[in-house]
Amino acid sequence: MNGKTPHIVQYQGSKRKLAPQILEYMPKTFHRLIEPFSGMAAITIAAAMEHRANCYVINDLNRPLVGILKEAIEKPVQLVTEYRKVWNEQFSYGEKHVEHFYVVRDRFNSGQETPANLLYLIARCVKGAVRYGGNGKFNQSPDKRRHGTNPDTLEQNVSTISSLLKGKTRYFALDYHDMIEMACPGDLVYLDPPYQGVTNVRDKRYFSGVPFDEFSEAIKTLNEKQVDYLISYDGVCGGKEYGEDLPESLGCKKIMLNAGLSSQATLLGKKSTTFEALYISESLIPLLYSAPKQLSFWEAMA
Repeated sequence: MNGKTPHIVQYQGSKRKLAPQILEYMPKTFHRLIEPFSGMAAITIAAAMEHRANCYVINDLNRPLVGILKEAIEKPVQLVTEYRKVWNEQFSYGEKHVEHFYVVRDRFNSGQETPANLLYLIARCVKGAVRYGGNGKFNQSPDKRRHGTNPDTLEQNVSTISSLLKGKTRYFALDYHDMIEMACPGDLVYLDPPYQGVTNVRDKRYFSGVPFDEFSEAIKTLNEKQVDYLISYDGVCGGKEYGEDLPESLGCKKIMLNAGLSSQATLLGKKSTTFEALYISESLIPLLYSAPKQLSFWEAMA
């Protein structure tokens, strides 16, 4: 991959660091990239950096999150201007700048779901982790040690992202099944569902979990439609396996990508490497022989 992939904001679960490894298993060129669980669309941005696809589809059940991406790509100056205004407000609070986070959170939860408000909340919240309560309200707490992404940094990144994707991207906030229904031969679908075992609770704006059997059936549909796909799905950390393997009947190949040291383990004074699983659809398996060697599951466990 040429150059460092830009990003809008730190986002928990982002595949930005793994993107160079994941792209090794994509065709060099294809018609359309579809991300049903886009988050902050790290793989879409990375693929666009290498001009892999002609067009892109960004989808996430969290509609305000998709709103950030759409404004960043289609109206980057507007997003940066509005974000800068919200970001600068915190300094009028002096040492009590943390209180500003709760003011913005209340705004957002009361209906002011603007891209700038949500972007600021993600930029300042703990670990960039988007969390909603059972009432559908954003309920994550602020990171008291930092002020969030500097608007000047945001401006540089958003400008690059917009230049790559403007006029080539469609945006949705639908269930992932709708994206699978949309997919056609010639497309590549990259799926990064929430990890198994996290939760299977859904609310109106955020997909917290995807039932295993339901997801497996959806992948079966992609096979029947002869649509290529890559799936990031669970992994291994410190010798502990997370999640159940997808059924062998799907015909996809599982490899393990080195995601580096676990930040959570580091906080606990341990050094544990995280390996994340990547499933490759059958027609893409030949790319395994041209890509750098990756670990099998058992090698990752060793």
